[in-house]
Amino acid sequence: MADDKILTMAFETSCDETSVAILRSGRTVLSNIVSSQIDVHKVFGGVVPEIASRHHLRNIGPVMDQALLEAGLTLDQIDVIGVTNGPGLAGALLIGVATAKAIAYAKDIPLVGVHHIQSHISANYLEHPELEPPFLALVVSGGHTHLIRVEGYGQYRILGRTRDDAAGEAFDKVARVLELGYPGGPAIDRAARRGSAAAVSFKRVLLEKDSLDFSFSGLKTSVLNYVNNEKSRGNPVDSADVAAAFQEAVVDVLVEKATRALELTGDNKLALAGGVAANSRLREKLTAAAGDLGVRLFIPSLALCTDNAAMVACAAYHKYKAGQIDDWNLDAQADMELPMPVYI
Repeated sequence: MADDKILTMAFETSCDETSVAILRSGRTVLSNIVSSQIDVHKVFGGVVPEIASRHHLRNIGPVMDQALLEAGLTLDQIDVIGVTNGPGLAGALLIGVATAKAIAYAKDIPLVGVHHIQSHISANYLEHPELEPPFLALVVSGGHTHLIRVEGYGQYRILGRTRDDAAGEAFDKVARVLELGYPGGPAIDRAARRGSAAAVSFKRVLLEKDSLDFSFSGLKTSVLNYVNNEKSRGNPVDSADVAAAFQEAVVDVLVEKATRALELTGDNKLALAGGVAANSRLREKLTAAAGDLGVRLFIPSLALCTDNAAMVACAAYHKYKAGQIDDWNLDAQADMELPMPVYI
């Protein structure tokens, strides 16, 4: 764990949360303010990019002021500025990047851009200060489903990724089909607790024998077809049962792939990250699987599963310590690849 006193302030605006956080020494959270837009987008059943951007623009100043106030600091005391610059919604990312660049320039503070997945993985460093690379990470969110070997701070090797829908995206779409509301992940989780996963059978798509990739598009379509077929026959559809069966199918695939990856790499540490890391069934089954394998499982608290700037600040701190500082050409990248390790 770091023993320096570096103060890192970071901005997160990749989707529909406006967040600013301040960390000391990379892992001590002094403030982590999040302004959510869930109520704004709920009426549309999903995030509307233009509306998200406008709310970021309105909220980012007050959120930053609140973060500084809670930390008892001023901008003149900040040592590093971090910001999510991709991937995400282009317009939303631009608000955070422009704000971070303006402050870094005005105050002559080093600027560090951070990949969104890197931030989600870093949430575990905040929750578990003893965690150090190497370890395996399962990142599951609305936009990403990745199995990543974290080989060092800022060094990642992608072992598997979704070939179509991310798990969180599938949750949102199925929740819409079942009319469970938005956001879909928590809605499916709540409904599934009232239902029976055995009531409906959905196929677990594992792809090729040795593949660590994911595919949830077919499962999503199977749910849609099941619901449409039952309704066309005049049969009632129990949304709780369908939610439970769908959730179980997704979780089974995630756990199966993570287990395979652990056996392949020989790692004895597994970190769960991303918004879907809040899913109660995934936490339950992954905990059991890790126990069976003798693997230590690291899971962030619910507040650190969703998008927040504390995880961005943590990732920015480690990049800064490694000398990875950006210049004024830093820009938002809606489709941004995770930085991979280079071996000499």
